[in-house]
Amino acid sequence: MAYTVWWYSTRISSESKKRLWVRTMMPFYERVYALVREVPPGNVVTYGQVAALLGSPRAARAVGYALRFLPDGTDVPWHRVINHRGQISLRTPIESPLIQRLLLEEEGVVFGAEGRVDLSIYRWQGEAHRWHSG
Repeated sequence: MAYTVWWYSTRISSESKKRLWVRTMMPFYERVYALVREVPPGNVVTYGQVAALLGSPRAARAVGYALRFLPDGTDVPWHRVINHRGQISLRTPIESPLIQRLLLEEEGVVFGAEGRVDLSIYRWQGEAHRWHSG
């Protein structure tokens, strides 16, 4: 059985794997985008919080991937998603964290001397039952 699975998985083209990945991940990504669009200006949410609100509490990294794949000019306020320490996560391109901080400051979010947002003040509290998929 293990050989059969290995043989089959090595025979699947990379294009097929990509299509399978898109089919399975895109619904989750779309739910991430819908939730992040609900975060009001001047508030933040964490990657883990988005994942938990969507009913997938261990999918914080997948939330980050979803936001990374947003096209330029998107209406999703990606800059309102930060890490669980209240900090902006480093990403590529290198100027993204600076842009994210500037966008948040324009909305009234204050950063402490150590570069952290006080989550007890700025964290948005969404309703989990609105976002679970079924």
